[in-house]
Amino acid sequence: MPSMSKIVFLGASSAAFGMSMFRDLFSTSDLAGSELILVGRNIERLDRSLRLAQLLNEKTEAGLRIESTTDWRAALDGADFVVHSTAIDRNRLWRFDFEVPRKYGIRHTLGENGGPGGLFFTLRTLPVVFDFVREMERRCPRALFINFSNPESRIILALGQHSTIRSLGLCHGIFLARGQVASILGLPEERIDVWGAGLNHLQCLMQIRDRETGADLYPLLKEKEKSVNASVAPLTRKLLRGFGYWLGCGDAHVGEYLSFGWEAGEGGYNFGWDEDERGKLMRLIDDVLAGRASIPSWWFQPSGERAATIISSVLHDRKQLIESAVVPNCGIIPNLPVNAAVEVPVVADAAGIHPVSLGPLPDAVSRLMAIQVGVQQLAVEAAMQGSKELALQALLIDPVINSEDAARGLLDELWEINRPYIRRCI
Repeated sequence: MPSMSKIVFLGASSAAFGMSMFRDLFSTSDLAGSELILVGRNIERLDRSLRLAQLLNEKTEAGLRIESTTDWRAALDGADFVVHSTAIDRNRLWRFDFEVPRKYGIRHTLGENGGPGGLFFTLRTLPVVFDFVREMERRCPRALFINFSNPESRIILALGQHSTIRSLGLCHGIFLARGQVASILGLPEERIDVWGAGLNHLQCLMQIRDRETGADLYPLLKEKEKSVNASVAPLTRKLLRGFGYWLGCGDAHVGEYLSFGWEAGEGGYNFGWDEDERGKLMRLIDDVLAGRASIPSWWFQPSGERAATIISSVLHDRKQLIESAVVPNCGIIPNLPVNAAVEVPVVADAAGIHPVSLGPLPDAVSRLMAIQVGVQQLAVEAAMQGSKELALQALLIDPVINSEDAARGLLDELWEINRPYIRRCI
């Protein structure tokens, strides 16, 4: 493959994620000469993203050729890589996903990747994803679809079952888990090496080792966590004591998949903080573009996300290990269903993406995750068929649901709210 490529960024008008992607794309010269097409719906925000990208490209001398468009179909012509980070009316609908189930007595955490919120994220997101993917099958069938949008596992599961497009999902959860473990151990993050496998937001850290000595740090972690303040990751630490392994990347994420996840807190997502932070970033970008502020140094530093690394590794045949990606299982984790979407290390090179098997999960951990695999499979089929009947069944097998009446009530209410976005995809 030539060292120049066409990269299409769907959702480029997002200030927060757009900045992360730009930091990675423009902190390397690996992609010099490549074409970057920014795609968004909001013309004003898209123009802001274009001007920001052009500024960073100039300052770093990264050498990309950059354009923007609202015509996503035309943008996909001949693409080599498609980065996806779109969401439908994200915060408004997510609030309903969290608040409506609570009204019916369902105790849950974030309402995003698991429980009833995960179901409705799936129902309204997959039709949009498959609009993109069906067009890719016609215009760029060999492109790699790199997904950042939630619900990560369900999107990749659906793509693996219903499309020929190559795809993977990326999430920084493995790094969040490493940071939590490092904090308890009292060691710097760069000193710790972790290997994880499992489901998105429910990875099992199979190994935790000292990079300098190679020593197994699990015994020390289990000893030190006993004296850590009770308010620090209480749910994850209970699971560590119960299963013997560190699971997931934070109580709120892990709690989405468990009937007792709410015990770690039911506050939901902090939408006010999110909106404040996005507002601050957009104002800062406007000030920089207008010359009222200098470019912060951190804009020139990689964000830690791995999309640019994967693109560069494929283009330059680097055989680069990526710590974590969501891919179809196909036996990579032998004691989870073959038709699951799993999160494992992968190697990226010119031949594509190659998942790395860490072997079977601990037996009890695999059984815990298999419950959620079944929920995800049924939710995906409900979304692909636009079926309210299958959606009810997906709720009834979800461990977060504790009442059939509540399942029917919240389904009716959230279905009406999401009706404009739900449609058959197959």
